[in-house]
Amino acid sequence: MVSAKQPRHIAVIMDGNGRWAKSRGWDRTAGHRAGTDVAREIVRHCGKVGIEHLTLYTFSSENWNRPPLEVRALMSLLVEMVHREVDDLHRNNVRLRALGDLDRLPEKTRLVLEDGMEKTAGNTGLQLHLALSYGGRAEIVEAARRLARGVRAGRFSPDEIDEQLFARSLHSPDVPDPELLVRTGGDRRISNFLLWQAAYAELWFTDTLWPDFGPSELDQAIDWFRSRDRRFGRVKES
Repeated sequence: MVSAKQPRHIAVIMDGNGRWAKSRGWDRTAGHRAGTDVAREIVRHCGKVGIEHLTLYTFSSENWNRPPLEVRALMSLLVEMVHREVDDLHRNNVRLRALGDLDRLPEKTRLVLEDGMEKTAGNTGLQLHLALSYGGRAEIVEAARRLARGVRAGRFSPDEIDEQLFARSLHSPDVPDPELLVRTGGDRRISNFLLWQAAYAELWFTDTLWPDFGPSELDQAIDWFRSRDRRFGRVKES
């Protein structure tokens, strides 16, 4: 069947900040800062057009392997961004949420993030999910461990584990799976992002670097999504 509606949930791999800065002779931090400005525009646009959920791949579990100076700069930038944006998010009825191994974040970063989530917890508009210290494989492994503990405690048997029970063991069981996954920066892979949840997502890849991405290109992706024939294994009716 052809999708006549826009996606409820869009997930974005925001790639290309470092290359964008390097092409201008700037350090990578300048690219990340420019990227936060674009993220603000995309969040506002999604709220305006009625997207229910937006997940931004903000910091992957693999990003901890970057140079310590860059990691510290990214953590500081996250603190700055939440401080700067949380009041605007709240005014616009946006709820801030996060998924990933948040315990690994520096204490200051984690506390500021928790404050922002608490302040916006009652908002009913766009749900903004920041994937932080996040890896899809790690999320699946943790879900398997959670289920194994449930079996050991006698809450259910191994034969009772199905896709629905597994999905309820993931980080955000109340969030619908993304229907559209956007990646900027030219690479054609999903890089350990929402591996379970993105099983039936439509994948939109663009060569545009994240700091040059904007609402008009997101609208192109949404329009393309509307044209997709999403059959989910069914045979198309003649």
